[in-house]
This record gives sequence, C-alpha cells and structure tokens, in this order.
Amino acid sequence: MIGAALVVVVVGAIALDTTVVRIGSENDVRQQAFSPESYGADQFPKIQAAVTDKAVAAGELASAIAADKKAAGEKFGVATSTGPVMPVSFTGVFGEHKSNYNEVKIDGLPPEIVVRVQTGPAINGTDLRDATGTIEFGQFTNQIQFQDAGSAINNEMKKSVLASLDTAALSGKTASVVGVFKLINPKNWLVTPVKVDVK
Repeated sequence: MIGAALVVVVVGAIALDTTVVRIGSENDVRQQAFSPESYGADQFPKIQAAVTDKAVAAGELASAIAADKKAAGEKFGVATSTGPVMPVSFTGVFGEHKSNYNEVKIDGLPPEIVVRVQTGPAINGTDLRDATGTIEFGQFTNQIQFQDAGSAINNEMKKSVLASLDTAALSGKTASVVGVFKLINPKNWLVTPVKVDVK
C-alpha cells in the first residue's frame, strides 16, 4: 500500500511539473534554434531587392572611385571593417570560367579595371550578408552563427541565381549583372551577383 501510494505521489508530481509542447508552437525548441538554411532563404530576397534598387552603373561607379575612392565608398557603399560593399550593375561579355569566377569585359570601363563575377561552385566572402547594413553581429549568438548566416545567404544566391547558369558555356556570352563587391582594390572588382540575365 505504501509503495502504491508513493508511485501515485511521484506520478502526480511529474504530471504537475510537465509542460506539453505542441510541435511547431512557439515553445518548440526546434522553432527557436538558429537555422542557417531558413535564415538564408528569408534574407536573400530582401538583399537582392535592396542591391537591385541601389545598384550604380559600373561606368559611373568607376569614375566616382577614380575621382575619390573614399567619397565614392561613403556615397554609394555600405561600410564594413574591411572596406565598403558597393552595389553595381553592368552589361558585359563573359570570359572563360576559372576557379569559381568569370572575368567580364564591360564597354566603357577603363581597361585597367578587372571585373570578375563569382559563378561558383564556391562563393567566397560575406559581401551579400554585409550589402545592406541591416545584418549585424549583435543579432547573433556568436561569431559562428554570424559566419553561418553569410554562408547560408551565399548558398541561397547559388540556388536562386546561379543554378540555372551553365558556367562552362558562359564564355563569349553577353549578360546583364547586378551584384556587390568590396572596394579594396579600385582596379580589381570581385562581384558577387544577385541577378544574372544572359542574353
């Protein structure tokens, strides 16, 4: 009898201390955990729209950078610790695919400026994450999450923009590109695209 009573007491105590969590509710820890894939899918369309809206024609941007690199960065770019991220648009002819990028020849751009577009399979850098200035380290738990967010945005761009491109067959084709690059060397632009329209 005493044993049965103890069992009833223990079961009752467990029942009082148990919370039922419905799958998908706000208390479901799976909903609270950071998912890089979900984050990238949510953020990339916003970044794409913002970059497209603010993109500056390559010729205009090159002239502004040549006149005053710092002023051009402040006027057109988004500041980061390693240099401003610049939104740019251009139409040019793709060169041969080399190690994750294609060089692009753009009419009207000074010949000393080399423009490369990241076409994968690997996409380097966090230029897309940093392109709007609205995604900041303080929004994440730690540096790993912050880096994962950048990688996830790059991965979403690959799915949305690059998946339909045959990079091996881009050479010689004309395309309109909208993207961003970090202004470090004014004569060497490594553009991460948000749109590529092959003619």
